[in-house]
Amino acid sequence: MSLVLLVSMASAAAASQGGLNEEASIEGTGVESVLHPSAASAGDIFEVSVWLNEESASNVSTVTWVTQVCINSGICYPPETHSMTDEGDVWEGAIVPEETVTYVNWKIEIEWEDGNTTSIPENGFGWKVWSDCWYDNGTWGGDSTGCQSDDSSFTPGFATSLTIASIFLATLVIRRE
Repeated sequence: MSLVLLVSMASAAAASQGGLNEEASIEGTGVESVLHPSAASAGDIFEVSVWLNEESASNVSTVTWVTQVCINSGICYPPETHSMTDEGDVWEGAIVPEETVTYVNWKIEIEWEDGNTTSIPENGFGWKVWSDCWYDNGTWGGDSTGCQSDDSSFTPGFATSLTIASIFLATLVIRRE
């Protein structure tokens, strides 16, 4: 049983490769394009701009941006919803990630004048932009080294929790035998 748990945890961790940005498909959503930085930098403004196609633009009430910031200790903060500003032909939103940002996840939600809402993507987050200095599953990455720990024994929070849980499960299995 504990082996199955450990294998499933390892495959879940390997499902997303560190440092590779992700983008949702906007085909058929009314969104013409989404512009964003290629990396999130700690303490710098991270801005997203959303252009709607002509047909959709006149029927939109609001556009919101739902973000989730994950940090180098392995923790992801709860999602936050931000109202985007209508600048005529583009909707804009901005956040400032904290010093230990690993990546920023987000999705876009469009509220139409008829009261319906479109979430892009329908489930989960569609975009992921990695930091210019990140730590993920034992690996440092990004163009900057400013966030890297000098302590070679550094273990982020998630890995520490996983290690403790694994030891506990192993102890239980040994006691049953």
